[in-house]
Amino acid sequence: MKTQLFAISVLTLALAACSDVNSATPSPHYTMNDYYTVQKIDAHVHANSASTAFIEQAQQDNIKLLSVNVDYPDFPNIDKQATIAQQFAKNYTETFYFATTFSMQGSDTPQWQGDVIKRIDDAVKEGAIAVKVWKNIGMDYRDQAENLVMIDSPIFDPIFSHIQQIDIPLIGHQGEPKNCWLPVSKMTVNNDKQYFAAHPQYHMFRHPEMPSYEKQMQVRNNMLDKHPDMHFMGAHLASLEWSVDQIAAFLDAYPKAVVDMAARMGQIQYQSKLDREKVRNFFIRYQDRILYATDLTHSPEASDEQLKLEVHKKWLEDWKYLNTELSMEVPEVDGEIIGLALPKEVVNNIYYANTQHFFKIEPVK
Repeated sequence: MKTQLFAISVLTLALAACSDVNSATPSPHYTMNDYYTVQKIDAHVHANSASTAFIEQAQQDNIKLLSVNVDYPDFPNIDKQATIAQQFAKNYTETFYFATTFSMQGSDTPQWQGDVIKRIDDAVKEGAIAVKVWKNIGMDYRDQAENLVMIDSPIFDPIFSHIQQIDIPLIGHQGEPKNCWLPVSKMTVNNDKQYFAAHPQYHMFRHPEMPSYEKQMQVRNNMLDKHPDMHFMGAHLASLEWSVDQIAAFLDAYPKAVVDMAARMGQIQYQSKLDREKVRNFFIRYQDRILYATDLTHSPEASDEQLKLEVHKKWLEDWKYLNTELSMEVPEVDGEIIGLALPKEVVNNIYYANTQHFFKIEPVK
Protein backbone atom coordinates (compact mmCIF):
# COMPACT_ATOMS: atom_id res chain seq x y z
CA MET A 1 0.00 0.00 0.00
CA LYS A 2 2.81 2.42 0.90
CA THR A 3 4.49 1.62 -2.41
CA GLN A 4 1.25 2.36 -4.28
CA LEU A 5 0.71 5.62 -2.38
CA PHE A 6 4.30 6.65 -3.08
CA ALA A 7 3.87 5.87 -6.79
CA ILE A 8 0.63 7.84 -6.92
CA SER A 9 2.27 10.78 -5.13
CA VAL A 10 5.17 10.79 -7.57
CA LEU A 11 2.78 10.65 -10.51
CA THR A 12 0.70 13.48 -9.07
CA LEU A 13 3.79 15.63 -8.57
CA ALA A 14 4.97 14.85 -12.10
CA LEU A 15 1.62 15.79 -13.60
CA ALA A 16 1.54 18.97 -11.55
CA ALA A 17 5.03 19.84 -12.74
CA CYS A 18 4.03 19.22 -16.35
CA SER A 19 0.96 21.35 -15.85
CA ASP A 20 3.09 24.17 -14.47
CA VAL A 21 5.51 23.89 -17.38
CA ASN A 22 2.71 23.83 -19.93
CA SER A 23 0.99 26.83 -18.38
CA ALA A 24 4.24 28.76 -18.42
CA THR A 25 5.26 27.73 -21.94
CA PRO A 26 5.00 30.75 -24.23
CA SER A 27 3.20 30.59 -27.55
CA PRO A 28 5.49 29.37 -30.36
CA HIS A 29 4.32 32.28 -32.49
CA TYR A 30 3.48 35.90 -31.90
CA THR A 31 -0.09 37.18 -31.56
CA MET A 32 -1.71 40.46 -32.50
CA ASN A 33 -0.99 41.64 -28.95
CA ASP A 34 2.75 41.39 -29.64
CA TYR A 35 2.68 43.69 -32.65
CA TYR A 36 3.88 46.88 -30.96
CA THR A 37 6.53 45.22 -28.80
CA VAL A 38 8.48 43.48 -31.57
CA GLN A 39 11.18 45.43 -33.44
CA LYS A 40 10.51 45.59 -37.16
CA ILE A 41 12.05 47.05 -40.32
CA ASP A 42 10.18 47.69 -43.54
CA ALA A 43 13.04 47.16 -45.98
CA HIS A 44 11.45 48.74 -49.06
CA VAL A 45 9.37 51.91 -48.88
CA HIS A 46 9.37 55.21 -50.74
CA ALA A 47 9.38 58.33 -48.56
CA ASN A 48 8.87 60.85 -51.35
CA SER A 49 7.30 63.61 -49.26
CA ALA A 50 9.08 66.05 -46.97
CA SER A 51 6.29 65.45 -44.46
CA THR A 52 7.33 63.41 -41.42
CA ALA A 53 3.98 61.58 -41.25
CA PHE A 54 5.42 58.32 -42.59
CA ILE A 55 8.18 58.30 -39.99
CA GLU A 56 5.80 59.29 -37.20
CA GLN A 57 3.49 56.37 -37.96
CA ALA A 58 6.43 53.99 -38.29
CA GLN A 59 7.69 55.02 -34.86
CA GLN A 60 4.25 54.36 -33.37
CA ASP A 61 4.27 50.91 -34.97
CA ASN A 62 7.85 50.18 -33.81
CA ILE A 63 9.08 49.99 -37.40
CA LYS A 64 12.27 51.34 -38.96
CA LEU A 65 12.16 52.38 -42.61
CA LEU A 66 14.49 51.76 -45.54
CA SER A 67 13.43 54.20 -48.25
CA VAL A 68 14.50 53.29 -51.77
CA ASN A 69 15.22 56.01 -54.33
CA VAL A 70 14.22 54.98 -57.83
CA ASP A 71 14.21 56.62 -61.27
CA TYR A 72 10.46 56.17 -61.75
CA PRO A 73 8.55 58.74 -63.85
CA ASP A 74 5.61 58.78 -61.39
CA PHE A 75 7.94 59.80 -58.52
CA PRO A 76 9.74 63.09 -57.90
CA ASN A 77 13.04 63.25 -59.79
CA ILE A 78 15.93 61.36 -58.21
CA ASP A 79 17.63 64.53 -56.96
CA LYS A 80 14.47 65.51 -55.07
CA GLN A 81 14.15 62.00 -53.66
CA ALA A 82 17.78 62.13 -52.56
CA THR A 83 17.30 65.47 -50.78
CA ILE A 84 14.31 64.15 -48.82
CA ALA A 85 16.03 60.87 -47.92
CA GLN A 86 19.29 62.47 -46.83
CA GLN A 87 17.51 64.93 -44.56
CA PHE A 88 15.43 62.19 -42.93
CA ALA A 89 18.52 60.02 -42.47
CA LYS A 90 20.24 62.88 -40.62
CA ASN A 91 17.23 63.73 -38.47
CA TYR A 92 16.21 60.14 -37.66
CA THR A 93 19.52 58.31 -37.50
CA GLU A 94 18.17 55.27 -35.63
CA THR A 95 14.93 54.73 -37.53
CA PHE A 96 15.36 55.87 -41.14
CA TYR A 97 17.76 54.61 -43.82
CA PHE A 98 17.88 55.01 -47.59
CA ALA A 99 19.18 53.52 -50.82
CA THR A 100 20.44 55.73 -53.61
CA THR A 101 20.05 55.30 -57.37
CA PHE A 102 21.31 56.77 -60.63
CA SER A 103 19.99 57.91 -64.00
CA MET A 104 20.53 56.05 -67.25
CA GLN A 105 20.55 59.30 -69.22
CA GLY A 106 23.85 59.76 -71.01
CA SER A 107 24.88 56.11 -70.72
CA ASP A 108 26.39 56.34 -74.22
CA THR A 109 28.78 59.10 -73.19
CA PRO A 110 32.37 58.47 -72.04
CA GLN A 111 31.91 60.20 -68.69
CA TRP A 112 28.69 58.41 -67.67
CA GLN A 113 30.26 55.57 -65.67
CA GLY A 114 32.50 57.96 -63.76
CA ASP A 115 29.56 60.27 -63.04
CA VAL A 116 27.48 57.38 -61.72
CA ILE A 117 30.29 56.16 -59.47
CA LYS A 118 30.77 59.68 -58.11
CA ARG A 119 27.04 60.01 -57.47
CA ILE A 120 27.05 56.74 -55.55
CA ASP A 121 30.09 57.75 -53.49
CA ASP A 122 28.57 61.14 -52.68
CA ALA A 123 25.32 59.46 -51.59
CA VAL A 124 27.18 57.01 -49.36
CA LYS A 125 28.87 59.96 -47.66
CA GLU A 126 25.37 61.31 -46.98
CA GLY A 127 24.25 58.01 -45.47
CA ALA A 128 23.11 55.77 -48.34
CA ILE A 129 23.41 52.08 -47.43
CA ALA A 130 22.60 50.54 -50.83
CA VAL A 131 22.11 51.26 -54.55
CA LYS A 132 18.92 50.55 -56.48
CA VAL A 133 18.55 49.63 -60.16
CA TRP A 134 15.04 49.62 -61.60
CA LYS A 135 13.05 47.91 -64.33
CA ASN A 136 13.66 50.77 -66.79
CA ILE A 137 16.87 48.81 -67.39
CA GLY A 138 15.59 46.03 -69.61
CA MET A 139 12.07 47.33 -70.12
CA ASP A 140 12.29 50.97 -71.16
CA TYR A 141 15.66 52.69 -71.58
CA ARG A 142 17.29 52.46 -75.03
CA ASP A 143 20.73 53.49 -76.18
CA GLN A 144 21.43 55.77 -79.16
CA ALA A 145 21.05 52.80 -81.48
CA GLU A 146 17.53 52.22 -80.05
CA ASN A 147 18.55 48.94 -78.42
CA LEU A 148 17.15 48.11 -75.00
CA VAL A 149 19.87 48.30 -72.37
CA MET A 150 19.82 45.11 -70.29
CA ILE A 151 21.17 44.67 -66.77
CA ASP A 152 23.95 42.32 -67.92
CA SER A 153 25.36 44.96 -70.29
CA PRO A 154 29.13 45.57 -69.94
CA ILE A 155 28.44 49.26 -69.29
CA PHE A 156 27.44 48.33 -65.74
CA ASP A 157 30.49 46.21 -64.93
CA PRO A 158 32.70 48.99 -63.49
CA ILE A 159 29.74 50.39 -61.54
CA PHE A 160 28.82 47.05 -59.99
CA SER A 161 32.47 46.28 -59.31
CA HIS A 162 32.74 49.60 -57.48
CA ILE A 163 29.62 48.87 -55.45
CA GLN A 164 31.20 45.58 -54.46
CA GLN A 165 34.49 47.31 -53.56
CA ILE A 166 32.81 49.82 -51.23
CA ASP A 167 30.85 46.91 -49.73
CA ILE A 168 27.27 48.02 -50.06
CA PRO A 169 24.44 45.94 -51.53
CA LEU A 170 22.73 46.33 -54.88
CA ILE A 171 18.93 46.28 -54.86
CA GLY A 172 17.58 45.06 -58.19
CA HIS A 173 14.09 45.24 -59.68
CA GLN A 174 14.37 43.39 -62.96
CA GLY A 175 11.40 42.40 -65.02
CA GLU A 176 7.93 42.35 -63.53
CA PRO A 177 5.55 39.81 -61.98
CA LYS A 178 4.97 36.91 -64.32
CA ASN A 179 1.38 38.14 -64.52
CA CYS A 180 2.72 41.02 -66.60
CA TRP A 181 2.96 38.68 -69.60
CA LEU A 182 -0.67 37.54 -69.24
CA PRO A 183 -3.95 39.22 -70.17
CA VAL A 184 -5.49 41.06 -67.22
CA SER A 185 -8.33 38.54 -66.97
CA LYS A 186 -5.86 35.71 -66.33
CA MET A 187 -3.73 37.42 -63.69
CA THR A 188 -3.69 35.77 -60.29
CA VAL A 189 -3.93 38.75 -57.93
CA ASN A 190 -6.02 41.90 -57.94
CA ASN A 191 -3.21 44.39 -57.41
CA ASP A 192 -1.49 43.19 -60.60
CA LYS A 193 -4.76 43.49 -62.49
CA GLN A 194 -5.19 47.05 -61.28
CA TYR A 195 -1.56 48.12 -61.83
CA PHE A 196 -1.17 46.81 -65.37
CA ALA A 197 -4.59 48.05 -66.43
CA ALA A 198 -3.44 51.52 -65.31
CA HIS A 199 0.12 51.17 -66.70
CA PRO A 200 -0.21 49.59 -70.16
CA GLN A 201 3.33 50.71 -71.03
CA TYR A 202 4.61 48.09 -68.58
CA HIS A 203 2.05 45.39 -69.46
CA MET A 204 4.20 43.10 -71.56
CA PHE A 205 1.24 41.09 -72.85
CA ARG A 206 0.52 44.18 -74.94
CA HIS A 207 4.11 44.38 -76.16
CA PRO A 208 5.15 41.07 -77.74
CA GLU A 209 8.11 42.84 -79.33
CA MET A 210 9.68 43.22 -75.88
CA PRO A 211 11.88 40.61 -74.12
CA SER A 212 10.06 37.68 -72.55
CA TYR A 213 9.74 37.10 -68.82
CA GLU A 214 12.28 34.28 -69.10
CA LYS A 215 14.73 36.60 -70.88
CA GLN A 216 14.44 39.21 -68.11
CA MET A 217 15.21 36.61 -65.46
CA GLN A 218 18.12 35.21 -67.45
CA VAL A 219 19.87 38.55 -67.96
CA ARG A 220 19.50 39.29 -64.24
CA ASN A 221 21.14 35.96 -63.50
CA ASN A 222 23.83 36.68 -66.10
CA MET A 223 24.67 39.86 -64.19
CA LEU A 224 24.92 37.98 -60.91
CA ASP A 225 27.11 35.33 -62.54
CA LYS A 226 29.51 38.09 -63.58
CA HIS A 227 29.62 39.50 -60.03
CA PRO A 228 29.40 36.44 -57.76
CA ASP A 229 30.68 38.24 -54.67
CA MET A 230 28.23 41.13 -54.84
CA HIS A 231 25.55 41.28 -52.17
CA PHE A 232 22.25 41.50 -54.04
CA MET A 233 18.68 41.99 -52.87
CA GLY A 234 16.13 40.82 -55.39
CA ALA A 235 13.33 43.32 -54.90
CA HIS A 236 9.76 42.05 -55.07
CA LEU A 237 10.81 38.45 -54.39
CA ALA A 238 13.27 38.76 -57.31
CA SER A 239 10.28 38.82 -59.70
CA LEU A 240 9.81 35.11 -58.96
CA GLU A 241 6.80 35.85 -56.77
CA TRP A 242 4.57 33.34 -58.56
CA SER A 243 6.41 30.29 -57.19
CA VAL A 244 8.09 29.72 -53.84
CA ASP A 245 9.91 26.84 -55.53
CA GLN A 246 11.45 29.25 -58.04
CA ILE A 247 12.43 31.69 -55.28
CA ALA A 248 14.07 28.82 -53.40
CA ALA A 249 16.00 27.79 -56.52
CA PHE A 250 17.22 31.37 -56.99
CA LEU A 251 18.39 31.61 -53.38
CA ASP A 252 20.14 28.26 -53.65
CA ALA A 253 21.92 29.36 -56.82
CA TYR A 254 23.05 32.73 -55.44
CA PRO A 255 24.15 32.36 -51.81
CA LYS A 256 24.93 36.07 -51.39
CA ALA A 257 21.45 37.10 -52.51
CA VAL A 258 18.35 37.82 -50.46
CA VAL A 259 14.82 38.75 -51.51
CA ASP A 260 12.37 41.30 -50.19
CA MET A 261 8.61 40.89 -50.12
CA ALA A 262 7.71 44.40 -51.30
CA ALA A 263 4.32 44.55 -53.05
CA ARG A 264 4.25 40.76 -53.46
CA MET A 265 2.52 39.60 -50.28
CA GLY A 266 -0.60 38.94 -52.32
CA GLN A 267 1.31 36.49 -54.51
CA ILE A 268 2.44 34.62 -51.41
CA GLN A 269 -1.09 34.63 -50.03
CA TYR A 270 -2.45 33.32 -53.32
CA GLN A 271 -0.07 30.38 -53.12
CA SER A 272 -0.83 29.73 -49.47
CA LYS A 273 -4.54 29.44 -50.31
CA LEU A 274 -3.54 26.52 -52.53
CA ASP A 275 -0.94 24.95 -50.22
CA ARG A 276 -0.47 26.66 -46.87
CA GLU A 277 2.09 24.21 -45.49
CA LYS A 278 4.30 24.49 -48.55
CA VAL A 279 4.46 28.26 -48.23
CA ARG A 280 4.95 28.09 -44.47
CA ASN A 281 7.81 25.61 -44.87
CA PHE A 282 9.42 27.87 -47.46
CA PHE A 283 9.51 30.75 -44.99
CA ILE A 284 10.94 28.54 -42.27
CA ARG A 285 13.62 27.03 -44.51
CA TYR A 286 14.73 30.38 -45.97
CA GLN A 287 14.15 32.46 -42.87
CA ASP A 288 17.66 33.99 -43.15
CA ARG A 289 17.17 35.11 -46.76
CA ILE A 290 13.78 36.88 -46.79
CA LEU A 291 13.26 40.52 -45.78
CA TYR A 292 9.93 42.00 -44.77
CA ALA A 293 9.00 44.90 -47.05
CA THR A 294 5.88 46.54 -48.43
CA ASP A 295 6.65 49.12 -51.17
CA LEU A 296 4.45 51.62 -49.29
CA THR A 297 4.82 55.10 -50.77
CA HIS A 298 4.28 58.57 -49.37
CA SER A 299 3.75 60.72 -52.43
CA PRO A 300 3.96 64.52 -52.11
CA GLU A 301 0.25 64.97 -52.84
CA ALA A 302 -0.99 62.45 -50.25
CA SER A 303 -2.49 63.76 -47.02
CA ASP A 304 -0.68 62.90 -43.80
CA GLU A 305 -3.83 61.51 -42.23
CA GLN A 306 -4.63 59.17 -45.10
CA LEU A 307 -1.03 58.01 -45.34
CA LYS A 308 -0.92 57.12 -41.66
CA LEU A 309 -4.15 55.15 -41.86
CA GLU A 310 -3.07 53.22 -44.95
CA VAL A 311 0.41 52.25 -43.80
CA HIS A 312 -0.78 51.21 -40.34
CA LYS A 313 -3.52 49.07 -41.88
CA LYS A 314 -1.07 47.37 -44.24
CA TRP A 315 1.50 46.68 -41.52
CA LEU A 316 -1.17 45.18 -39.24
CA GLU A 317 -2.62 43.11 -42.06
CA ASP A 318 0.77 41.60 -42.91
CA TRP A 319 1.52 40.92 -39.24
CA LYS A 320 -1.77 39.06 -38.90
CA TYR A 321 -1.00 36.89 -41.92
CA LEU A 322 2.57 36.01 -40.99
CA ASN A 323 2.06 35.58 -37.24
CA THR A 324 -1.38 34.11 -36.57
CA GLU A 325 -3.63 31.30 -37.70
CA LEU A 326 -6.56 33.64 -38.07
CA SER A 327 -8.79 33.71 -41.11
CA MET A 328 -8.73 36.97 -43.04
CA GLU A 329 -9.61 38.68 -46.29
CA VAL A 330 -7.11 40.85 -48.15
CA PRO A 331 -7.65 43.08 -51.20
CA GLU A 332 -5.06 41.30 -53.33
CA VAL A 333 -6.67 37.85 -53.20
CA ASP A 334 -10.30 36.80 -53.51
CA GLY A 335 -11.76 34.74 -50.67
CA GLU A 336 -10.45 33.89 -47.22
CA ILE A 337 -6.88 33.01 -46.37
CA ILE A 338 -5.41 31.54 -43.19
CA GLY A 339 -2.38 33.09 -41.51
CA LEU A 340 0.93 31.21 -41.51
CA ALA A 341 1.63 31.47 -37.74
CA LEU A 342 5.38 31.45 -38.34
CA PRO A 343 7.61 30.64 -35.36
CA LYS A 344 8.88 33.64 -33.43
CA GLU A 345 12.51 33.14 -34.43
CA VAL A 346 11.50 33.12 -38.11
CA VAL A 347 9.56 36.35 -37.69
CA ASN A 348 12.44 37.97 -35.81
CA ASN A 349 14.71 37.20 -38.74
CA ILE A 350 12.36 38.26 -41.50
CA TYR A 351 11.16 41.41 -39.79
CA TYR A 352 14.44 42.65 -38.37
CA ALA A 353 17.65 40.62 -38.14
CA ASN A 354 18.03 39.88 -41.85
CA THR A 355 17.72 43.52 -42.87
CA GLN A 356 19.99 44.65 -40.08
CA HIS A 357 22.67 42.15 -41.07
CA PHE A 358 22.40 42.51 -44.86
CA PHE A 359 22.54 46.31 -44.87
CA LYS A 360 24.94 46.54 -41.91
CA ILE A 361 22.54 48.64 -39.87
CA GLU A 362 24.03 49.33 -36.48
CA PRO A 363 21.83 48.18 -33.58
CA VAL A 364 20.45 50.86 -31.30
CA LYS A 365 22.56 51.11 -28.14
